[in-house]
Amino acid sequence: MNRLVISLLLATASMTVSMNAIAAPVPDTTMARPAPATVHYRTATVEGVKIFYREAGPADGPVVLLLHGFPTSSHMFRNLIPQLADRYHVIAPDYPGFGQSDAPGHETFTYSFAHYADMVDTLMGQLGAKRYAMYVMDYGAPVGYRLALKHPERVSGLIVQNGNAYEEGLGAFWDPVKAYWKSGSAEDRAAQAWVVTLKATKFQYTDGVKDVSRISPDNWVQDQALLDRPGNKDIQLDLFYDYRTNVPLYPRFQQFFRDRKPPTLILWGKNDTIFPESGAHPYMKDLPDAEMHILDTGHFALEDKLDVMAPLIRDFLDREVAAR
Repeated sequence: MNRLVISLLLATASMTVSMNAIAAPVPDTTMARPAPATVHYRTATVEGVKIFYREAGPADGPVVLLLHGFPTSSHMFRNLIPQLADRYHVIAPDYPGFGQSDAPGHETFTYSFAHYADMVDTLMGQLGAKRYAMYVMDYGAPVGYRLALKHPERVSGLIVQNGNAYEEGLGAFWDPVKAYWKSGSAEDRAAQAWVVTLKATKFQYTDGVKDVSRISPDNWVQDQALLDRPGNKDIQLDLFYDYRTNVPLYPRFQQFFRDRKPPTLILWGKNDTIFPESGAHPYMKDLPDAEMHILDTGHFALEDKLDVMAPLIRDFLDREVAAR
């Protein structure tokens, strides 16, 4: 009898332990993960024009200004922004005629890189940003470098991604564009209209990319929908013509590099047809302490190399911008 009682007690205890093990709560590991950054989608009015911008991160954090290229918008930074926004105050505007910003007709609004730099300057003033690191890419380079000439003391660092400041970077792609610069003729202007077609837009995202499955088709679909807005072709052709005004400023940009020696990270897609690798290396003449990484990709490197680029950008900012 005693044996039976002991057996029943042992069985009951075993069941209790088993039930407790089953019912034991699973440790909540989610508490250790940082919350995803909140990105705000805002607008400001500059010269009567609505300027759209993405903003994220602590208001008192070091400012990082992201300046996009053609034919995209701040959309190109959508995946990078959350990688920086825990510590940095990130601001990414759309220029007039791009993205979600207004696109007034080219008959009444001056589409030029000088004008863009002035408008970004005004926007940064409205946002109270007195010092900032700049990520410049494609069109973002002349916009950012013009801004640097206006306020050299405000530039805390540069991240250069396929953004030209040297004539060595204007290769064969630019020969017909230079013909348009020289003549300004309607014929040469019409010859450049192919750059606003879907074929050209898709090309910019896929050319030089080894694994195109990493590139979301949403990129060229969205960009093309905005390019196809009434009047936008003339806006883009005006900008293509105005790009000629950046080239005479290259020596001044280079002098800024030499005089101010901003901490600089260069990330360059070596397979870019528009801004080839030949435009990257001359930076080292004027910025010998720059950190350079040549990447096996094309024009929009963030689309397939974010996993490589984001840690490099974050490390650079932590060492060279936040620590100063």
